Amino acid sequence: MINSNTDTITAIATAEGQGGVGIIRVSGPKTRKIAEALLGKTPEPRIATFAKFKNIDGELLDHGVALLFQAPHSFTGEDVLELQGHGGPVILDRVLKATLQAGARLAEPGEFSKRAFLNDKIDLAQAEAIADLIASQSIDAAKAAMRSLEGDFSKEIQDIVNALIQLRMYVEAAIDFPEEEIDFLNDGHILSQLNNIIERINILQQKSKQGAVLRDGITLVITGEPNAGKSSLLNALSGEDSAIVTDIPGTTRDVLKEKIILDGIPIHILDTAGIRESHDPVEQEGIKRAKAAIQKAQGVLLVIDAAKTTSINIQSQLDALTSLIRAETPVIIVFNKVDLIENIQKPELSLPCLKISAKTHAGLEDLKKRLKALAGMEQSLEGVFLARRRHLEAIEKAHDFVLLAKVQLEEFRAGELLAEELRQAQRYLSEITGEFTSDDLLGKIFSSFCIGK
Repeated sequence: MINSNTDTITAIATAEGQGGVGIIRVSGPKTRKIAEALLGKTPEPRIATFAKFKNIDGELLDHGVALLFQAPHSFTGEDVLELQGHGGPVILDRVLKATLQAGARLAEPGEFSKRAFLNDKIDLAQAEAIADLIASQSIDAAKAAMRSLEGDFSKEIQDIVNALIQLRMYVEAAIDFPEEEIDFLNDGHILSQLNNIIERINILQQKSKQGAVLRDGITLVITGEPNAGKSSLLNALSGEDSAIVTDIPGTTRDVLKEKIILDGIPIHILDTAGIRESHDPVEQEGIKRAKAAIQKAQGVLLVIDAAKTTSINIQSQLDALTSLIRAETPVIIVFNKVDLIENIQKPELSLPCLKISAKTHAGLEDLKKRLKALAGMEQSLEGVFLARRRHLEAIEKAHDFVLLAKVQLEEFRAGELLAEELRQAQRYLSEITGEFTSDDLLGKIFSSFCIGK
């Protein structure tokens, strides 16, 4: 990623392909010079101006609307020119080349947003929200991304950081001026404020986890014995005939992936080969891949043929599954094919169980509700903002440090160590908004953006 703001950058800001309108965006110190070269004049700032777009040889390329945004009143904080012409790829490419010939260079992915961040127009969390808003997979995700872009996420972070700063000032002042003889470790003020900060971080953590699920979704693996109806369940949940369904056991040989949006939550469903002893090398490879998928899953649906239910059979499947999954991975037992039998007696199990028919869709809505709860999204999404993996990690570390601070206060009465734990908590929270961020992290974040954004 090029970090210099002395260059003038340019890029096509609209999506690839044909469209009624296509936009070229230019930002940097040569913006006015480029406007003169292509338009023959510099448009009045913030006034939409009809103009002919020409290259440096005077050849007419297109005509449309030119908009100049004068620094610092622009998205990037620099002079910005937008050329809104016809949305044909060839036309846009010719106009783009004309801006390059006039002195700009092609923008790196996310470089416009990066300049907005570097020029204090937005913070890092807001910059990431731009990319998340563009990539939103549901209405709820778009709403959450917009809340982050508007600064709701950053404000909650900053409010907690300010509380940490105030507490640090109190602690460090007491350490630096011992002659005041204030027993600050026992006056109750620090513990009260610390408990308040811990509670606020807990709430922030919960919202962030919900936001991460809205952004990335969860991975759910369907497993079970051959012919239990796993592929039928995948088709029922996705609403499409994604998987081949036959009465022949072992039809599924590979891991089939399907994504559904369940009340705004992306759920990545993996249908796996039935786990059994097999001498078929192809089926053996499918079983191997099924086991690998189960080990990484965020949730597992164990599908059992309701017509073949026995306590011994179920327990043997659960034992085999337990040896594969992580201890924290939730499991839902799904008794399938209930349409084929009049009555099913579910054995006593500690895990949640549901009765469904993948064929008739009986019980499917109850399963979807359970999946929503499994994703941790049974509560209202009002006030949730999108969060990335790095946000969750930073909040988790900040949470750990404030808990350590409480230990230093209550168990060891160590004022200096208490102050250090608070400083570390503040640092990790501030990384989210970019107050303390390495250039390597910035490069990684903005390189994932669209070119032209």
